[in-house]
Amino acid sequence: MNNMPEVKIGVVAVSRDCFPESLSVTRRQNLMKAYTEKYGEEGIYECPVCIVESEIHMVQALEDVKQAGCNALVVYLGNFGPEISETLLARHFEGPKMFIAAAEETGDNLVQGRGDAYCGMLNASYNLKLRNVQAYIPEYPVGDASDCADMIHEFVPIAKALVGLSSLKIISFGPRPLNFLACNSPIKQLYNMGVEIEENSELDLFEAFHRHAGDERIPAVAKEMEAELGAGNKKPEILNKLAQYELTLKDWVEEHRGYRKYVAIAGKCWPAFQTQFGFVPCYVNSRLTAQGIPVSCEVDIYGALSEFIGTVVSGDTVTLLDINNTVPKDMYEQEIKGKYDYSLQDTFMGFHCGNTAAGKLSFCEMKYQMIMARTLPEEVTQGTLEGDIIPGEITFYRLQSTADNILRAYIAHGEVLPVATRSFGGVGVFAIPEMGRFYRHVLIEGGYPHHGAVAFGHYGKALFEVFKYIGVPVEEIGYNQPAGVRYPTENPWR
Repeated sequence: MNNMPEVKIGVVAVSRDCFPESLSVTRRQNLMKAYTEKYGEEGIYECPVCIVESEIHMVQALEDVKQAGCNALVVYLGNFGPEISETLLARHFEGPKMFIAAAEETGDNLVQGRGDAYCGMLNASYNLKLRNVQAYIPEYPVGDASDCADMIHEFVPIAKALVGLSSLKIISFGPRPLNFLACNSPIKQLYNMGVEIEENSELDLFEAFHRHAGDERIPAVAKEMEAELGAGNKKPEILNKLAQYELTLKDWVEEHRGYRKYVAIAGKCWPAFQTQFGFVPCYVNSRLTAQGIPVSCEVDIYGALSEFIGTVVSGDTVTLLDINNTVPKDMYEQEIKGKYDYSLQDTFMGFHCGNTAAGKLSFCEMKYQMIMARTLPEEVTQGTLEGDIIPGEITFYRLQSTADNILRAYIAHGEVLPVATRSFGGVGVFAIPEMGRFYRHVLIEGGYPHHGAVAFGHYGKALFEVFKYIGVPVEEIGYNQPAGVRYPTENPWR
């Protein structure tokens, strides 16, 4: 099942009519040569029809990139550029847009060879705002052919995420569990960013699950699970039920995606799920997420949305964890202090019952859900995937419409330490610089729930640009401020 977007970027060069058009032609050709040499020819298209100087040229270029199947656009200022035509091109193109500009090549050619795109970018940005057109502009958007090729390459994961969101449906099952207002999900902001939401009853899911009893595909899926779990297959008796549930969800996706290309799921997992289905869905959630269909726990709609964005941006499996518990002082003293450059408050443990994919665990075992088993028969809580999360770089992040219906986000780079957790569930010892202050002045102050998405690598730069593009105010994108930089709510005499 292909649930991840691809992009084809159309590169359109523009030229102001009182500047040499040849500058834009030559510079576009050099840009394309630099890009294909560095990153290959796949996924990029050079618009050959014209250099855009007028509104008529704009229409011609727009039709050309559409016919070429482009779903993302790069407007390249080879010289000063026609501020009206170039921004009209962006306005009428349906998909993510990027603006970049050519630097001057040599001090020996600053008369006929001077393009002034450095100046033109200012007018382009001004006109984009006049027309209320959103576009991605890199941190420093002016460069030579090689520089601009790198900028386009950085735009690719951003564009993929934006294309994905424009055709995403989130399918949820049931209301949030009792005493779980933390995953409150005002849905107006989903519609604002172009995401569809389909909310279903748990009874609908339960009925669909029973219709899959005896499905001839169950043995093959259970066999896949056996192979994935290996020696960690401690609950073989539950695999057929888990396979039945996985097939139920996959069939539901195909039957309910409607006109949307991509799907994420916000699933129910307690309190009645275990007693009625006879298992917990954690392992199935992990498998689908690893297959590119993110599934959040506890009907966390914005968690599923965050997972989808991270999966597209990173091109890899993500997970959803509770920002869960402190690292005990004795454990910090024994395992972390002096070995890693983190204070006790920089560390915490990220945990969830068992929804992290096997490929992101150092070891794994199929077990029962210990917390649920404190109040329920153990046999109905089987289906978690337990193990320590693999060490390495991570990005902890979340996009959320908070209680006041404002779109907010946070991003923090850190790492999972190679420290044994001595605990249960899918769990890891996390370290984020200045986590204690970030916890208080971003997570608590911003009204975020306890669930955070985790991408395996540092992807803050791309995530920041995605969040900006979809309308999160920059002042509402929190991050872990370095020591010495005060948060607005931080007591200066702390």
